[in-house]
Amino acid sequence: MERTHDSLRRGWTTGSCATAAARAAWRGLCGGEFPDPVTITLPGGQDVAFALAGHGHAGDGAWAEVVKDAGDDPDVTHGAHVRVDVRKGARGSGVVFHAGSGVGTVTLPGLPVPPGQPAINPVPRHMIRTALRDADGHEPDVDVTISIAGGQDMARHTLNARLGIVGGLSILGTTGIVVPFSCAAWIDSIHRGVDVARALGLPHVAGCTGDVSERATQALYGLPPEAMLEMGDFAGGLLKYLRRHPVGRVSIGGGVAKMTKLAQGFLDLHSRRGQADMARLAERAHGIGAPDGLVAAIAKAHSVASAFALAADAGCPLGPVVARDAWRKAADVLAGTPCMLDVLLFDRAGTLVARHGPHPVP
Repeated sequence: MERTHDSLRRGWTTGSCATAAARAAWRGLCGGEFPDPVTITLPGGQDVAFALAGHGHAGDGAWAEVVKDAGDDPDVTHGAHVRVDVRKGARGSGVVFHAGSGVGTVTLPGLPVPPGQPAINPVPRHMIRTALRDADGHEPDVDVTISIAGGQDMARHTLNARLGIVGGLSILGTTGIVVPFSCAAWIDSIHRGVDVARALGLPHVAGCTGDVSERATQALYGLPPEAMLEMGDFAGGLLKYLRRHPVGRVSIGGGVAKMTKLAQGFLDLHSRRGQADMARLAERAHGIGAPDGLVAAIAKAHSVASAFALAADAGCPLGPVVARDAWRKAADVLAGTPCMLDVLLFDRAGTLVARHGPHPVP
């Protein structure tokens, strides 16, 4: 297993695990012996061997199972048992994919596979087709059913339901490798959420940093669930994708701390990327006429929430300043698109503290 530059161990996507299980099952069906370990080639050309957790024959088919190792990434699917059943298909059918237990089915437009299809993304489909070809490069006629034990329960911890993927998990992967803490699956889900909203023709979407701001924003504007993009800390991941795939109106909502970081130029709002600059926040308060004592107190405040509380007690309108600065940063990313943009700040109870916009981005 490879390690990243910071010594965290890389893992394998569900797509890689399904590819390995499919290859082993097909070899077992055609030749009677299941290769263990079984070797596949990742999209980047790297050969990787996977141990089998189980295999066997079932009627006129065969199956094999691989346990997913996500490395040091806190992946909800780490340890999942990915099973693939194969059976010879009708002549000329090629490789036909089916969703087994724990694998979802697409129900909304806008995703990489159309409604009614199993939620197996294009790259894993290509990997599996490649792994099943014979030495002459011929694609066999085979039914491939992918199952994940407990996948329906695991899917509750993903964004699948919001994307219209019902019944279980998606089979994901573009490189075949999981990079620890890259949060690639989350960011991909944000992008797919934009795709679904656009396919549904929704004129207004909202990206929020957490549950409280999301509920408040949705209630404020009466938006449907499909319009709510679970942005989390990935403001940049959402805004940059919207720059390439714009919608009519975008609302960005969050707590005062996260929005202060956006106002100060952060596009990744996670604490590991740094903290809000309290001295800079104090300078903004000074710029709107806050007295010196309040400015000094804000600079020394132990949190953004405390600084906002101090400003509110003194009657200093700090919220609108931060909302305007955050709007400008978001608008910079969306520049040149036909989007209307507004930014909303909420307190921990979900009460609207400040709002800037909607205004067209420059």
